[in-house]
Amino acid sequence: MTDHPSRVPFLLSQLGSVAADRFAAGARDAGVSPSEAGVLRLVGRQPGSSQREVARSAGVVPSRMVPLVDGLEDRGLLARERSATDRRTYALRLTPAGSAVLAALGGVARGLDDELTAALSSDDRDLLTGLLSRMVDGLGLDRDLHR
Repeated sequence: MTDHPSRVPFLLSQLGSVAADRFAAGARDAGVSPSEAGVLRLVGRQPGSSQREVARSAGVVPSRMVPLVDGLEDRGLLARERSATDRRTYALRLTPAGSAVLAALGGVARGLDDELTAALSSDDRDLLTGLLSRMVDGLGLDRDLHR
């Protein structure tokens, strides 16, 4: 153990800031905000989810979800359908255009992953992924969802 304080939080914050800025730029190029990208990803993972369920998964209050879903629906990226099990709620689904944007966002994420880990060997990249995954799991976070 070294006598100097750990720089892990600082380094993670520094990388996180760069990653967030670059992902936001890529999301804008795909025509959505990072928050809208998150909604598309959640609906893509669980088609038919209600707005309330998506809000809960995203860790936001349902009223915050309304303008996001409205905007995505207005632009033809999401569709609302009456729930088959509860007529009071709507199920959210990606439209073909929404699926295309989600695929583009996947490309943005893969490119960013490659960019951020370019200085690492394949073994180091695997090691880093494993260590970060253990940290995320240890904090009880969702590996696939940024909050």
